[in-house]
Amino acid sequence: MAATISDKRPKTKVAEMKPVVDDKDEREVKAIIRRIKKGDERALGELVSRYRNQVGALAYKMVGDYDEAADICQNVFVKTSQNLWRYDENKRFYTWLYRITVNASIDYMRKHRRHRHEPLDNVRESVENHRDNPESNFRNSRLREHLEEATERLNGKQKSAFVLRDIEGCQIDAVASIMEMPEATVRWYLHRARQKIRKDLLRRCPSLLIACGIK
Repeated sequence: MAATISDKRPKTKVAEMKPVVDDKDEREVKAIIRRIKKGDERALGELVSRYRNQVGALAYKMVGDYDEAADICQNVFVKTSQNLWRYDENKRFYTWLYRITVNASIDYMRKHRRHRHEPLDNVRESVENHRDNPESNFRNSRLREHLEEATERLNGKQKSAFVLRDIEGCQIDAVASIMEMPEATVRWYLHRARQKIRKDLLRRCPSLLIACGIK
């Protein structure tokens, strides 16, 4: 059974995408999954429509390119449809789907050879604050560009931990489940990612960090 998705870019802002974790959604998606397992092809379309934006947004954060994210998104749902029988319904579906997305993104980067203060909470806060101030908006836009470039230079596991925890906003236990590793290991990768990004930002745009109130 193959899944098809539109190449249209997600309408939802990437920075606002969060994992769906409420119990009502979990009940609904598991009902859809049971229909898929019974051969209901329309149910597969419902599943894709339900999670297309989230998968596309996460893939974009991993690879930094909309077209590549669309390719990854397509691949994710093909893999999902092919491996849905392996999904344990006692666990949250979004965790399983996010794991497939992260792994597909890392595989894509490897295949195409993309080697393109700690913590960094105050960086995210600065980007979100003062949106109505044109000067601040310009500085924050520049800061986001530098942050994305710094993130691209992380290795796969560091990038996964950073994107899932500091950009997606997942809790450490959820990140550990998605990455299939102990929480302590996730915290180490996250620590190293934050160190590298901070060092990169201090080297490339120290005056911008000061202007944004980041020490």
